[in-house]
Amino acid sequence: MKWRALEDDWCPVARTLSLVGERWTLLILRDCLLGETRFEAFARSTGATRHIIADRLKRLVAAGLLEQKPYQQRPVRYDYILTERGKELAPALETFRDWGRTHLPIRRSARPNATE
Repeated sequence: MKWRALEDDWCPVARTLSLVGERWTLLILRDCLLGETRFEAFARSTGATRHIIADRLKRLVAAGLLEQKPYQQRPVRYDYILTERGKELAPALETFRDWGRTHLPIRRSARPNATE
């Protein structure tokens, strides 16, 4: 079964995942919730390729989670703003954040002592 085939699944979790479950999509939504609006900011924050960012933004706009507002004419560039529908995902992302803080703490290797 292809991932996007879940769009018509009987399960609402599966249908939601068909929209936001692709790699990078939740990170773009996270950035929007944190106030980012521009393509370059999403690319820098996520590390995803320009092609991937463009694809995910296009899907999120088509689904009504983001809207485009032009901020430059030549070339045309857009701010991507969360719609009310997109903002409704905030509690789910906060739950992911809180779970990750509790169960997946950052594991940093010890820095070598400068005097050694």
